[in-house]
Amino acid sequence: MGVDMTVLVVDWAHVTDLAPEDRLRVVQESAYADDDPDGDGGVVDGWVWPAAGSEPAWLGRYEFPGTLGSYKPHFRAAEGWEKVRGAAGGGVRAALDAFLEGLIWWGPRADVDAEQVDPGVFPSLDGLWRSGPLIVRGPATVARLRRRWLEAAPGLEGLRVPYAELAGREPGQWVSGFEEFAELVAGWGEVVGEAERRGWGVIGLPI
Repeated sequence: MGVDMTVLVVDWAHVTDLAPEDRLRVVQESAYADDDPDGDGGVVDGWVWPAAGSEPAWLGRYEFPGTLGSYKPHFRAAEGWEKVRGAAGGGVRAALDAFLEGLIWWGPRADVDAEQVDPGVFPSLDGLWRSGPLIVRGPATVARLRRRWLEAAPGLEGLRVPYAELAGREPGQWVSGFEEFAELVAGWGEVVGEAERRGWGVIGLPI
């Protein structure tokens, strides 16, 4: 069984109003609560929102195209960035470093893994349904990541040639080339953009 990742944008005020010991359970139980088991999940442009007429939406789920909820494509994209970042221009490299390090990349220091969890939201992770990577980013961090994405996005296309040369193309892999890399990274741009627009946070759980 592989490692999964469910990515949510979350009303931070709603989550932090919950008792700290209840937050993780409520978020996990709510992540798929409104899915139609007989339908297509109601995915519109990658987003799944509560059905009309239900409680006011306090979270939405983003489905990265072609990933089937697996974390492997995110890991592969981080590997691709690790290989190609030295060939990126200084501004693009700094912006994508900060953006990806805040979400899925382990960072530039081989001896220290980047931390993708803002403290104080979940006092304990003992209630996680599955082990795996965790992302917990509040509105202030999301706003910072959104700024870095806006700086990086115009230069993403300039990585096409160095990506092909340095990261290669590996058919059959989750991220087999530049197109898949760019699509997945842009998906994270969509996530932080939607969260920032609402003043919400981002949570990624191994569900």
